[in-house]
Amino acid sequence: MSNTPRVALVTGAGSGIGRACALALHQAGYHVVLAGRRLDALNETIAAAPGDRDRLLAVPTDVGDPASVKALFAKTKEAFGRLDVLFNNAGMGAPAIPMEDLSYEQWKAVVDVNLTGPFLCTQEAIRLMKSQTPQGGRIINNGSISAYAPRPFSAPYTATKHAISGLTRSTALDGRRHNIACGQIDIGNAATEMTERMAAGVIQADGSTKVEPRMDVRHVADAVVHMASLPLDANVLFMTVMATNMPFVGRG
Repeated sequence: MSNTPRVALVTGAGSGIGRACALALHQAGYHVVLAGRRLDALNETIAAAPGDRDRLLAVPTDVGDPASVKALFAKTKEAFGRLDVLFNNAGMGAPAIPMEDLSYEQWKAVVDVNLTGPFLCTQEAIRLMKSQTPQGGRIINNGSISAYAPRPFSAPYTATKHAISGLTRSTALDGRRHNIACGQIDIGNAATEMTERMAAGVIQADGSTKVEPRMDVRHVADAVVHMASLPLDANVLFMTVMATNMPFVGRG
């Protein structure tokens, strides 16, 4: 077993948290499958890896499409023979507008990526993990502190992140019989392209606009590697990694 490669799959690996975590897992010795909509972005992630790029595989994927997800996991098995870690990271938000002004299409786009995508990937991961030798593996879901405290005008994102917490718990329970662990990382204000707007100020619960502190995304990547590297008889069920001074704990 010592010669068995450790294999991780990261969705949304073409930018931000996904890119940082894919590179950190690679640096930790994993073979890494990078999934995302845009092949050019995935290739940019691979180009940022410091050597030994044979352990990296880019697979363009739409996580909301069942056929695309099946193809992703088939290519993972074909290339590396197994899967030890799935990081369900791909996510998106809707425009920050009043809930009643959102279109059905805007709602559905968020649900497809943030909830249906992790469900489809989890299904395929379980099928592969329970059939491989050694059996088992780990699934890590990218939740959000929005699952605990929403921002104004964030109903689709917040609702799907609440749902991810339920998916995490259900997967942790149902995975036991197959030696599959499942945990969730809830991230607050990692410095990525997605949070650049916070440097200019974002709307707060009281209607004011304030600049919010951010943290280096490498702290998220380090946390994901820690969760991934635990033996399967140990699990981080929920972990929160956040900018210390962001307005999360408190009222108003």
